[in-house]
Amino acid sequence: MDDLLYLVHRIPWPPNKGDKIRSYHILHYLVRHYRVHLGTFIDDPADRTYIGELEALCASVCVRPLPGRRARLRALRGFATGEALTLPWYRDPALQHWVDRTLEAHPVERALIFSSAMGQYVDHRPGLTRVTDFVDVDSDKWTQYAQTRRWPMNAVYRREGRKLLDYERRLARSSDASLFVSPAEAESFRKLAPERAGRVHAMNNGVDTDFFAPARIPPQIPYAPDARALVFSGAMDYWPNVDAAIWFARSVFPRIRETEPTAEFHIVGSRPTPAVQELGALPGVEVTGFVEDMRPWIGHAELAVAPLRIARGIQNKVLEAMALARTVVASPQALEGLTAEREHEVIEADTDPETFAAAVLRALHDTGGHRGACARARVEADYNWGRNLAMLDRHLNASTHPSVVTSGTETA
Repeated sequence: MDDLLYLVHRIPWPPNKGDKIRSYHILHYLVRHYRVHLGTFIDDPADRTYIGELEALCASVCVRPLPGRRARLRALRGFATGEALTLPWYRDPALQHWVDRTLEAHPVERALIFSSAMGQYVDHRPGLTRVTDFVDVDSDKWTQYAQTRRWPMNAVYRREGRKLLDYERRLARSSDASLFVSPAEAESFRKLAPERAGRVHAMNNGVDTDFFAPARIPPQIPYAPDARALVFSGAMDYWPNVDAAIWFARSVFPRIRETEPTAEFHIVGSRPTPAVQELGALPGVEVTGFVEDMRPWIGHAELAVAPLRIARGIQNKVLEAMALARTVVASPQALEGLTAEREHEVIEADTDPETFAAAVLRALHDTGGHRGACARARVEADYNWGRNLAMLDRHLNASTHPSVVTSGTETA
């Protein structure tokens, strides 16, 4: 097998949050076809226990710590250098040394870069076939964050959005292919970087439909017998999730309880911030923190909600709930790029408190039971990891790609 360099901004194990789910499945696909040299960071000390499993899979591994305080101090250098703060945040001399040594010691002709911040490690390596999985248009996330914050942070976030887009465009110019998590996200980047539009492609996320299957939901029900449980899942230290949980608990859920007093809102996910933990004091709201298995929480809920007001790309929380045949009520932002048919497979609701509450109540009163089965069928049809990841080989094995891209669709 040929050698390949895989650079990931966060350890691709375990698959317990959005970006790690994608990078984990990519890794498992790559090791079946290449001798993989993995360079990555750890931002959660608990993840160190998984290094041995990575070493068993890969030809070589370099895992560097990324403690938040040190990374924040490094990031401040970006103000002096004029670059996006994201770049010095992820700039590590030891990882750079490992990358250089790996490229010199092994016949590596291909690199897969996961997240734009990791592109800096091979910027100086001409002749290397490189595919960049941007996943989302990260620069636009910062621009969205700026709209929700006050000065001075809104100015910092606007700057980051502008500077990071400059780097994303440069990275796309040096990449043989640029991948995004959905056709909508790819089309968004083509408009921002039209000079590379022909080499921008969508590679959909997937779902482990064997694991997230209705027949494999553990029988233990985590809710009270008479509760009408609504569940919101995800990492609860991620700002868009934090914002969504607070908005729904304080602005939407009380309206639901007026009509459905037995309704409960369960916020399920690791590392809840203090602001999220405070929501547990509200009537009918529970904040679980980390759980070993999301399936009983999602699978035994009446509804899954995804009230995100800031979002990019495909939301794994939505796909997992659909795979478990749950009805999902979600904002337009949470459904952006998703191929699911609105109303028939998912319910879309604008982020107005009254509108969102009305959509949840309508779903609670819908006894037809067909929507969950249709959602499951959609996931099986469009979000299969094996089928979606197969496109990686085409991009990694050609320095120029013959595809023509029109209106977000690839044709050979």
